[in-house]
Amino acid sequence: MRKKNNQRREQPPEGVPVEKNGEYIADVVGFGHDGEGVGRVDGFTLFIHGALPGERVRVKVLKVKKQYGYAKLLEILEASPDRVDAPCPIYKQCGGCQLQHLSYEAQLRWKRQLVIDNLTRIGKLQVAGEEQEEGVAVHPTLGMSDPWRYRNKAQVPIGLGSEEGGLVGGFYAQGSHRIIDMKACLIQHENNDTVVAAVKRIARELGIRPYDEESGKGLLRHVIARCGFNTGEIMVVLVTNGKDISRADELVGLIREEIPGVRSICQNVNMERTNVIFGSETKVLWGSDVIYDTIGDIRFAISARSFYQVNPVQTEVLYGKALEYAQLTGEEIVIDAYCGIGTISLFLAQRAGKVYGVEIVPEAIEDARRNALLNGVRNAEFEVGAAEAVIPAWKQQGVTPDVIVVDPPRKGCDAALLETIVAMRPERVVYVSCNPSTLARDLRVLEDGGYRTVEVQPVDMFPHTAHVEVVCSLIYKGFDSLKC
Repeated sequence: MRKKNNQRREQPPEGVPVEKNGEYIADVVGFGHDGEGVGRVDGFTLFIHGALPGERVRVKVLKVKKQYGYAKLLEILEASPDRVDAPCPIYKQCGGCQLQHLSYEAQLRWKRQLVIDNLTRIGKLQVAGEEQEEGVAVHPTLGMSDPWRYRNKAQVPIGLGSEEGGLVGGFYAQGSHRIIDMKACLIQHENNDTVVAAVKRIARELGIRPYDEESGKGLLRHVIARCGFNTGEIMVVLVTNGKDISRADELVGLIREEIPGVRSICQNVNMERTNVIFGSETKVLWGSDVIYDTIGDIRFAISARSFYQVNPVQTEVLYGKALEYAQLTGEEIVIDAYCGIGTISLFLAQRAGKVYGVEIVPEAIEDARRNALLNGVRNAEFEVGAAEAVIPAWKQQGVTPDVIVVDPPRKGCDAALLETIVAMRPERVVYVSCNPSTLARDLRVLEDGGYRTVEVQPVDMFPHTAHVEVVCSLIYKGFDSLKC
């Protein structure tokens, strides 16, 4: 059902029942992977940001391809019972969150279903359910009792405002590089809001020019705020398009004056025309080069560029589940591939005989070694390099792991690493993933290599976003005596 629209129309691909700029009534039948509604108009798929499954909506088509299109939500004609009012005043403009308009209980259900859909569609795995007793057990998503103010790190782009010489800082609008100026973010720790607001105000007062992506001019590119949930310590990192900051002493003095708890003020220099946030040079303007925080009984030193899980409350839940799946008795040899700064390694070391961690980023390994010393951990060893190269070298040295833990980036495990795991045949593999689709792909490889996926536990590390973390337990099928 189309309504009249006076805007110029582009001819749609042959056989497509919608036109660009046309208005239609769509029935929303599901979610896309980025949390957008999947609508149908005469059988044609439209992705609709802000629409929920079960809703009937009026939309305006923005883009049309042969198999699908994108549309803007204009009006909700029949609302989902799971729809709630988003509490954030800039939610509709900001692209930081995708699911504030969906009840938290429904978010947890959808994230579990997202994992199931990927395991069955991509991984070709059989999932146990009400009508199917055998198969992989996919448990309900572990959520937060209070799913707000959970992030310990904010990376806020700075740009030109609409006023002459104006400076804005916030998150990008959905699908763009237009900065939505913000006063507060409801998923950030309050300390991060304090840091960002103070630096923006001080930069305006001192006349520090914001970076302009189009011209490549201006100084201040990003403000990064990090805070220790359990220590209260704060780090401020200023990413600049140049090595020199005019009135730097005043800047540092005002930041120290206005931000209680600040322990470190750093500058990172990035003079490249790129979307990558950090440059290669980081220096301390004042204070320490690290701040500290704890997860469980483990203390971590966090530097400006350290990878450290942004939700420490759920990180403890995630790592606790990884420990459970590893089934350690105190004697096992464990390899932690993609070990980062040693977060999982140090948890494993509490219950393992020996832990070997490998990571391709040298700075991360330095942090891992420092964190091991900080916690008096003597049964963990760390090495720089690609896991698929280092682990076979360890094998030649006589290292035979009982358990291998992997926590790869979103692109999943390197194919050579998966081949190495299959060749080494550890009794157990624990796979921690931030991307259900690459997880499913890799599980298929491990299954074909002789492993069985036993349990899958989704963990909601990022409430109100479309992301879900997953931890999986796999056993080698040759160990017939194992009880699972």
